[in-house]
Amino acid sequence: MAGEIPPAQPPPGPPPRPLLWRWRPNPLRRRTDTLQAWFGLGVLVAVLAVAPVAAVLVGDAARGHYEDTARHQNQTRHQTDATLTRDAPRHPEPGSDEEKKTRYPVDVRVVTRDGRVRTTRTEVQPGLTAGNTVRIWVTADGEASEPPLTRKEVRSRAMGWALLAAIGVALTGAAVHALTGLALRRRNLDEWDIAWAETAPRWTTPT
Repeated sequence: MAGEIPPAQPPPGPPPRPLLWRWRPNPLRRRTDTLQAWFGLGVLVAVLAVAPVAAVLVGDAARGHYEDTARHQNQTRHQTDATLTRDAPRHPEPGSDEEKKTRYPVDVRVVTRDGRVRTTRTEVQPGLTAGNTVRIWVTADGEASEPPLTRKEVRSRAMGWALLAAIGVALTGAAVHALTGLALRRRNLDEWDIAWAETAPRWTTPT
């Protein structure tokens, strides 16, 4: 129909990318927008550079710590036969998969390296009766303990700490970027208040 105003059309070319809006020339772009864009890029580069280094350093330190721990455990722990002093509880469903995984704590009698007989407490399979013998790890004084760390466990724990270090660097970078953005937004609001205080009188009609 003649005289109708055609609907607005988007400008030609590809649509602008939301992540790059702070970089595009724009009369409404503030100096803080450019500053925040450059700061975000700097944080990203810093995280990419520091995270691998932190992971290597922390992972190496953790590996050394757990290797020392495993070495100490191998020197102070040993396997020995332990005799049950009472019956272990029976699982409600004998022969089930849960029975194979379930362990019950019972008192057992062991002989230490220096020949002393003592009683300690360990977890055994259900259904074992008093007098049965199980193979357990004990400390030098005959206290039941976990087996020493294996190479696989040392490696797994070291890798876990390395991953945590890298994640920590990334989270720190994200927190710094968020706090900086918050500070810049507050600055923008303050500048807006100042600018509005100067402009408002021009929009008011004296009475």
